[in-house]
Amino acid sequence: QLQLVESGGGLVQPGGSLRLSCEASGDTFMYYTIGWFRQAPGKEREGVSCITQNDGTAYADSVTGRFTISRDNHKNTVYLQINNLKHEDKAVYYCAAQHGYVKLCEIVAGTYDHWGQGTQVTVSS
Repeated sequence: QLQLVESGGGLVQPGGSLRLSCEASGDTFMYYTIGWFRQAPGKEREGVSCITQNDGTAYADSVTGRFTISRDNHKNTVYLQINNLKHEDKAVYYCAAQHGYVKLCEIVAGTYDHWGQGTQVTVSS
């Protein structure tokens, strides 16, 4: 059973940067597509980005140009680099995993089988 643990969240001023990490254990990490999602208070969970086994990526329009997803299979870790943070980026960020090969990943929560507990990102001056 794949397990995911997010880290790297925190309090950042607008315009600042963070790098979130999603570390996996319990199964062969390289066989999974990984997605990042976020949920702000009172809002539905939103897809942010995803990365396939072959490093194909996708981003939500709201984060394109500011967020970068990457993976290091040797470390069983996926990263989400967040630059130029905005107040609307404040949320709990979750990573999720989808087993099996996909040519293109989709940031649709219902297609992911394994979820982490989340890490809080707060943007405040």
